[in-house]
Amino acid sequence: MAEPSAATQSPSVSSSSSGAEPSAPGGGSPGSCPALGAKSCGSSCAVHDLIFWRDVKKTGFVFGTTLIMLLSLAAFSVISVISYLILALLSVTISFRVYKSVIQAVQKSEEGHPFKAYLDVDITLSSEAFHNYVNAAMVHINRALKLIIRLFLVEDLVDSLKLAVFMWLMTYVGAVFNGITLLILAELLIFSVPIVYEKYKTQIDHYVGIVRDQTKSIVEKIQAKLPGIAKKKAE
Repeated sequence: MAEPSAATQSPSVSSSSSGAEPSAPGGGSPGSCPALGAKSCGSSCAVHDLIFWRDVKKTGFVFGTTLIMLLSLAAFSVISVISYLILALLSVTISFRVYKSVIQAVQKSEEGHPFKAYLDVDITLSSEAFHNYVNAAMVHINRALKLIIRLFLVEDLVDSLKLAVFMWLMTYVGAVFNGITLLILAELLIFSVPIVYEKYKTQIDHYVGIVRDQTKSIVEKIQAKLPGIAKKKAE
């Protein structure tokens, strides 16, 4: 009787030892890309980590570079900004190329071209990859065209009225801001709102729920007073 009891105890011991270190959902680290599965954790995961400041140096570089670009476009023309950027890049690469050539001449070394590793990289786009990108873009284009037809041909009166109100509000926004200013504000919001929401999620969800309930009740009252909407719901 002693041997069966030892045998019955061994599976429980092994199961407890194997369960001592549970893995995070999705097979990744607990703080990396939540709510995204292993299949979709590609470029979406990289964007998620970028806007949530998972890597401060990488996010700071992207945020600073794009913000400087937008501020430059706000102060100068697009042609001037592109020209200055190309000149700055050429100044760096030409200076480095001349510097390495002088060093090689002085030291009498044969290291070769300093950018040879990058020149040998194959950057050609295959026809299969091109067709995949085009097919993915066509899905979004067809969806956008279908939505535009629905809104402008008034398939749903409430949705078309929402678009009309939004466009009316955008006329006032356009009178105060231009396109570049809106892009600057959008970038500031993209790199600030997600991290703030992550820290104060409970409080924000509470107030957003209150606003959603109030908006839903107002929309229901408007739908009840509009002709044809109540009849359509009844059917």
